[in-house]
Amino acid sequence: MSKRKTIDAFLKKKDISNSEIRTPVAVETNVNTSMPDEHPSKCPKLQFEEIDRDPGSPYIEKGPYQPKNIDYPYNDDTHRRRFQPSWFKSHKDWLECSPSTDAIYCLPCYFFSKKPIGRPESDAFISTSFNNWKKVKDGMNCPLVRHVGKEPNSPHKIAVKSFQACAFRGHDERLDSKNRGNFMELIKFTSTFNDKVASVVLENAPGNAKYTSPTIQKEILHILASNVRNAIREEIGDAKFCILVDEARDESKRANGHHFERFFHIVHVRDTTALTLKNEICVVLSHYNLHIENIRGQGYDGASNMHGEWNGLQAIFLKDCPYAYYVHCMAHRLQLSLVTASREVKDVHQFFDHLVNSINIVVASSKRNDELQHAQAEQVENMIASNEIETGRGANQIGTLQRAVDTRWGSHFQSICSLIKMFDATCKVINTISEEGANYKQRGDAEGAYQVLTSFEFILILHLMKEIMGITNVLCQALQQHSQDLLNAMHLVSTTKSLIQELRDDGWEPLLASVISFCEQHEIDIPDMNARYTKGRGRYRRQDDDLTMEHHFKIGIFTVAIDFQLQELKNRFSELTTELIILNFQNMSTISELCRGLQISGKSNIYFLIDRLIRLVLTLPVSTATAERAFSAMKLLKTRLRNRMEDEFLADNMIVYIEKEIAGNFTIEIIMDEFYSMKNRH
Repeated sequence: MSKRKTIDAFLKKKDISNSEIRTPVAVETNVNTSMPDEHPSKCPKLQFEEIDRDPGSPYIEKGPYQPKNIDYPYNDDTHRRRFQPSWFKSHKDWLECSPSTDAIYCLPCYFFSKKPIGRPESDAFISTSFNNWKKVKDGMNCPLVRHVGKEPNSPHKIAVKSFQACAFRGHDERLDSKNRGNFMELIKFTSTFNDKVASVVLENAPGNAKYTSPTIQKEILHILASNVRNAIREEIGDAKFCILVDEARDESKRANGHHFERFFHIVHVRDTTALTLKNEICVVLSHYNLHIENIRGQGYDGASNMHGEWNGLQAIFLKDCPYAYYVHCMAHRLQLSLVTASREVKDVHQFFDHLVNSINIVVASSKRNDELQHAQAEQVENMIASNEIETGRGANQIGTLQRAVDTRWGSHFQSICSLIKMFDATCKVINTISEEGANYKQRGDAEGAYQVLTSFEFILILHLMKEIMGITNVLCQALQQHSQDLLNAMHLVSTTKSLIQELRDDGWEPLLASVISFCEQHEIDIPDMNARYTKGRGRYRRQDDDLTMEHHFKIGIFTVAIDFQLQELKNRFSELTTELIILNFQNMSTISELCRGLQISGKSNIYFLIDRLIRLVLTLPVSTATAERAFSAMKLLKTRLRNRMEDEFLADNMIVYIEKEIAGNFTIEIIMDEFYSMKNRH
């Protein structure tokens, strides 16, 4: 028996030598990458390199474009045929139609096929388009059915499963199981289209050539993942690089450390000590021949085991490579400065406690959420009737209060904005609970929260923190951008400091006027600003007789809160400004543009030291936000139902899922060749 008879009989490897590569015909169209209401007309991938393949892309969120209420044109054929919208029902997960080209395409293959593969039938659904309506109802020879594929591992099926981040295996894959998992059920579903396929898959396949076992699935996935990592390694070449490290617990409650330049690897560690992390990183780097002496940047969060001056991970790497400059994640620095500033001012600290408590009371149950939305609807109706607000499409939408998360300080800004927007409705619900609560605890907690919410001091701090956090939130979002560079980040920090300083110098009078207007609108008592301020209750003790209410609000809260914020920003963002030289060049808005300008003009060879400095600065990380985004992918892949996934299997899944653009370059022929070469398969 031939050496490859078994595997080729099942997978039917294409004979490239006897096949003609058909050059795709370009379809000219105006592509709007910002995602309009309709999908753009398709064009060859060679002309559409900038397509957004991120899972959060608007294309993916909207799904296949399937316009049904359109009068599709007839073709020029003698029999006058045209596209039928009813075909969407049979292929609703992938089929889409472009009215501008009067042709159909496959959305998953369009996204995950980097370039035409040379097969006319497959390329037709990716780039060259298909509109031969005569063949659509040709039984098993229907191009739509044939595109789905006969083989269990057809490129279309691989693309669809990657597109949906599906799990391959089921929890029960026995023959009598009602749900044998995505992989088995997809094979079973495909076999219903063709009796010949059904005769060689699943139970009808040869006993030694089923190629559906978990081991085989892992081997194939590992081959693809290894190809992706090798491609990333080739992309790095001999260049200097930076490492970003972060850790999180997955659904199996084990800590995982991330090591990547793009997304490169995820490794299970026995503990998170600096020495253990360093050893694990070195194992990964050495495996792919990445030398430690080429490290020029380290990016971690603020944990002591990471940034410790003497025994932290960054200090250990500096001993081996003195040029591995450590940059404390700027997003974490901003987080720490906001948290520290809020805790240092007693009134602000108490304000956030009251804010969290009040929101928790309202959103604690679905019933109270319904009451909140009903109160909002009544308020909107009354305001529209009195011409206080205008109506319009998308205006005056009913929402809910946003809960704050301690580890994401920016979420407090959303909580503050939502409370201001729904203040009347929130007070109404809390007041109702204080009167009609199920027990004395609910009534007592609600009464206390209502007293705090309707106090002038709470409203003042509410609006003050909205102003401060409105400024810092812009910086927080900018520092988490994937394309952020160090120079631009420092300019953003400087701008934020200036805006907060302007608020301190000129913001009191406008803030006080806004707070008084808000209190008058919501019938909240406004204290006499010239009256004497009393600390707490009882007799006046250790208190200046000349201390007025306005002095307390302006100096004791407004000025002190802003001063602490400014001081924390200066303390946590000062060292980079003293160590890095920031250069301003005419007509150069970013340092990356300067680098490209030197390269294009050829002056990088003349000013090679400046060019080297710029490249090193570009290599330095701004934040570890990218590493934390990888944890979101881990939550999609390793769920509560899949918490026994092995470390290597998880790492392979993650790199293929995250680096889709690179993974899409490898054809099934490449995977088959490597799969066969791993061991003899007779």
